[in-house]
Amino acid sequence: MTAVLVVAFGRLGDIWGRVRMYNAGFAIFTIGSLVLAATPFTGGAGAIWIIAMRFVQAIGGALLFANSQAILTDAFPAEQRGLAFGINGVSFLAGQFIGSWLGGILAAINWRLVFFVSVPVGIVGTIWGVPAPRGTRHRHSRPDRLAGKRDLRRRPDCSPHRDHLRHPAVRRPGDGLDQPVRHRMIVGGGLLLGLFVWIERRVAQPLFDLDLFGIRAFGAGNLAGFLSALGRGGLSFVLVIWLQGIWLPLHGYDYADTPLWAGIYMLPLTVGSLVFGPLSGYLSDRFGARPFATAACSWRLARSSASSCCR
Repeated sequence: MTAVLVVAFGRLGDIWGRVRMYNAGFAIFTIGSLVLAATPFTGGAGAIWIIAMRFVQAIGGALLFANSQAILTDAFPAEQRGLAFGINGVSFLAGQFIGSWLGGILAAINWRLVFFVSVPVGIVGTIWGVPAPRGTRHRHSRPDRLAGKRDLRRRPDCSPHRDHLRHPAVRRPGDGLDQPVRHRMIVGGGLLLGLFVWIERRVAQPLFDLDLFGIRAFGAGNLAGFLSALGRGGLSFVLVIWLQGIWLPLHGYDYADTPLWAGIYMLPLTVGSLVFGPLSGYLSDRFGARPFATAACSWRLARSSASSCCR
């Protein structure tokens, strides 16, 4: 849900104000957390309720993701943006890994606490963000805003292609989707992606300006970010499952304790991010981002190749 909505919400942030959309994201995510913690059902009905409310949380998350870095770009001068982005990246990565550890502790007490833990942060963030920082409320003229709304309304293609391409990749054997259905979904997603590109090249107010990829720094930076997230996400996803389902039980840990210990074993990744995120941002402000981004991608590629050879 977050991946489907983030581009559209970024465009809406340009039209209606990034801070306003960002604050709405905090509020929606907090409401979703409260409703999840107060889940009234049990069994299968409870599981469906939790999944549905996670969709609500994902809407709030998409609003936050889409507008946070744009707000930082507006709020910080060019010579400080690297440090600002570094701290922002650290907050995301640290929260991701610390959440695994903290979630393990809270789940051992009561699973509802896993959702309650984000409520105070959401409330504080919503209230704190109401006074908009100087220079972050960008408003377009009325014709621009109306054009943007018309483009968003006539764009049925803007989201389904991502959902069709992602959906078959995360299904498990025996879940009711056979191979022909998966193949049709992948082909359909590819066709919708092509339709999206075709429409975007022809409308007056595109949802996403594809010409941006013609800027070498933008295109290469997004590719590097994608590859980095691919490696990091794949590692954390597989590593947590491997720790909880195989390694920890084989070494004498009780299954009930594996969420906590899996989070503990993931802490070195968090420490590295906490140390080098702000440092790399500070250095990029002084010496430029390109050498550090290139070195990081080369290191990740070399490490992946070494891991593959070891396996």
